[in-house]
Amino acid sequence: MNNTDLQDYSHKRLNILTNEWVLVSPHRAKRPWQGQNETVNNETRPTYDENCYLCAGNTRINGEKNPDYKDVYVFTNDFAALQSNTKSFEVNDGLLVAQSETGICKVVCFSPDHSKSLADMSANDIKQVVKTWQNEYKTLGDNPEINYVQIFENKGAVMGCSNPHPHGQIWSQSNLPNEVDKKNKTQLAYYSNKKSSLLGDYLKQEIDLQERIIFENDAFVVLVPFWAIWPFETMIVPKKHQKNILEMNDDEAFLYAEAISVITKAYDKLFNTSFPYSSGIHQAPTNSENNEHWHWHMSFYPPLLRSATVKKFMVGYEMFGTPQRDITGETAVKMLKALL
Repeated sequence: MNNTDLQDYSHKRLNILTNEWVLVSPHRAKRPWQGQNETVNNETRPTYDENCYLCAGNTRINGEKNPDYKDVYVFTNDFAALQSNTKSFEVNDGLLVAQSETGICKVVCFSPDHSKSLADMSANDIKQVVKTWQNEYKTLGDNPEINYVQIFENKGAVMGCSNPHPHGQIWSQSNLPNEVDKKNKTQLAYYSNKKSSLLGDYLKQEIDLQERIIFENDAFVVLVPFWAIWPFETMIVPKKHQKNILEMNDDEAFLYAEAISVITKAYDKLFNTSFPYSSGIHQAPTNSENNEHWHWHMSFYPPLLRSATVKKFMVGYEMFGTPQRDITGETAVKMLKALL
């Protein structure tokens, strides 16, 4: 492509997975910053914290004691946002509409080592997390009351993470969340028309261009999507058309873990800090439908903009109009790729 206009002039880019636009303003990256600076906490954490409710052997708030786990540990969230025993009901009172929503929420401790994050773990250790995700996706998805399984991680206090122990969450529910519903519709429409994967065809174009790819191995590509909103947003996409993470074989599970390891390590090097982000896997619903149109992927949404202390805020125009970014995705790729 090499369109220099994209690097010099304001424009909008289409997110093909949601049919929504993002405003890109590359000229604004040159403006002086007089906004808020976040406090950076780079203190060294202990491998074990007696006050941490996620550390091995510690007692949680509900009185249950964690086992002396050695790798990955999963338990039902003590403060779940979704309830499995919710009474079934609907409200249809004119323009007042509501319905019950049931689900199961899990916490996944990535490691017993309180001091680590995914960026500090080896690819082999991350593979154990991946295998756990696969098991939970299948187990929860086999429940007839569960039609979608959302795997995600919030890393860092700035992302609302209340505990620094390396962990993620899984929320599974009876209906499709908003973002998943959008992607379900766009991928289905494309597949019905082209008989091929939307994300797979997009990936082929990105591989040919080599403008937004950060890393690739035999099975996965790490790239900055053309429509990225967050300054250093990235996506991990399998090269094969796979509906969900269960379709990975053992070798692919390791290569996926390697991709996670590479991008999280690069993030930490970018501003020399434990890089905060929210990450999540979008994959096929676990309903009774074929879902052949789905091509699963993992996204990272980091908030840092210019340094370890300058954060991107989604406010003003972004809240009332359209998401907007200053630094282009292509510039972000160069910065991240240089750190590999």
